[in-house]
Amino acid sequence: MSSTRALMQVLRARLGAADPLPPPAPAPEIPPPPHYVFPSPQMMGRYAEKASAHTTALVGIGHVGTRYATDVVLQFQAELAVAHQAVATVLPEDWAASQGLIGLQSRVTSHRQFLLRPDLGRRLSDESVKALRDKAQKGVDVQPILADGLSAVACMGSGMDLLRHFTAACEARGWKVGTPMCARYARVWLEDEIGQEVGARVAAILLGERPGLGTGDGLSAYIVHEPRIGKTDSDRNMMSNIHARGTPPAQAAQKLAMLVGAMLDQRTSGVGLDLSSLAAELGDAAARAPRAPQQRVRLVEVKR
Repeated sequence: MSSTRALMQVLRARLGAADPLPPPAPAPEIPPPPHYVFPSPQMMGRYAEKASAHTTALVGIGHVGTRYATDVVLQFQAELAVAHQAVATVLPEDWAASQGLIGLQSRVTSHRQFLLRPDLGRRLSDESVKALRDKAQKGVDVQPILADGLSAVACMGSGMDLLRHFTAACEARGWKVGTPMCARYARVWLEDEIGQEVGARVAAILLGERPGLGTGDGLSAYIVHEPRIGKTDSDRNMMSNIHARGTPPAQAAQKLAMLVGAMLDQRTSGVGLDLSSLAAELGDAAARAPRAPQQRVRLVEVKR
């Protein structure tokens, strides 16, 4: 036996390792597992259940320990994917020409620059200014502008439908409507320069906007009276959530035409525009109160 092993035996003896071990204590009885799964579909509280009827936000989603439930995580991921796809989609250069529209572009030269430099998206490129002066009708009452904005998906989806319905609604009221056009890499304020170049009394830009909550095909419309460079957001009126699950394009076009009519009659737009006389026709668009929430559509269903 080595000296090390001999020392270890002596140490164990001094610590009492040589004494016999006491008998083991009886094992406690283990209770059976619970007969329910957490969380159950009935876990939403009364407050969350009532609040969920007034918002598209996820309210009272429950949890599993310190984590979200699996179906909630999958829903978040699916909705985020829809928003990412909408923002990442680029409007093809030849798309406007294929739809019979004048193709314009802002001073942005790439999609990355469009996301990082909003200021460049508010002004036309030199080539687009020349195209506008050569091809567009001048001295119009209303100049509609289709644009990609933050969702080229919406522009290529229901954008043409909204443009056609809006143009028809304006022409039915006897207004002179400008040449149809589409702007690429466009921000809202681009309508100011376009409207100024064509001498329009009112400019309306219809562009993809607000991707999120599972909606990547939503359009918004911004309308301004006497468009010119230097106008601000307080000079505009807008309508958002124009899509099949929000305000359908055909219905939105009629409301937008009513807004144009009020601007032409009152010779103003934005915060100075009085829409109280059109409350019955415009509904939420004329009210100051929050609008009713759109229906939230689940993108993922988990089998239980």
